[in-house]
Amino acid sequence: MPGKIKQTDLHIDMPQKSRYLLIYFIALISAPSLSTAQGERIDIGRFSHSDLSGWEEKSFLNHSHYNLIQANGATVLKAQTSAAASGLYRKVEIDLNKTPFINWSWKIDNIYQGNNERSKEGDDYPARLYVVISSGLFFWQTKSINYVWSNNQAVGSSWDNAYTNHAKMVAIHSGSKKTGLWLTEKRNVHKDFKQLFGEEISKVHIIAIMSDSDNAKQSATAYYGDIYFSAE
Repeated sequence: MPGKIKQTDLHIDMPQKSRYLLIYFIALISAPSLSTAQGERIDIGRFSHSDLSGWEEKSFLNHSHYNLIQANGATVLKAQTSAAASGLYRKVEIDLNKTPFINWSWKIDNIYQGNNERSKEGDDYPARLYVVISSGLFFWQTKSINYVWSNNQAVGSSWDNAYTNHAKMVAIHSGSKKTGLWLTEKRNVHKDFKQLFGEEISKVHIIAIMSDSDNAKQSATAYYGDIYFSAE
């Protein structure tokens, strides 16, 4: 299997998870990033090709398990989490003026019960996709959008992450109504950053996915299809 996932562990106080994740992304952005040729489509996650090249794992508490599986005749990335917090990330350099749309597909088997996602104790999601940008080497110059499958927030709603206003959460789906279904998504990242942060953002530096359950102390299973940027 191309691109075996590299694992990195960081054991920290879990209420600081989101802040530490952004700080860790700063260190990544300052390192050499993946060079991506600009065109109409830029592949980030080629899971359907059994390809994990360029993806690495960051663990904060135990490991959510990520592995490629066959499902309905296609290869997808399966994520299983149980009282754990770890995600996969890939360094990129995407010109949003040329390819502003991020595309992906996903499915979940279940949601969490009873967690308040707007609180520090409830910051867990069965599936989420991070888009991270940086305009410098300091924490306050790094921002991210988390596209999430919410447990209970209204579809289309957005809010500050419970730990930092440098991360905005966007509920793409919510609740259990569509569990078990493969859903295809498209978001205009350039437009979303403008709307959520009031800034014109031209480049993306990191894409990450995470299924975490360290706060909820519950279990979830999710599946991710290919991820790519496109001009339309």
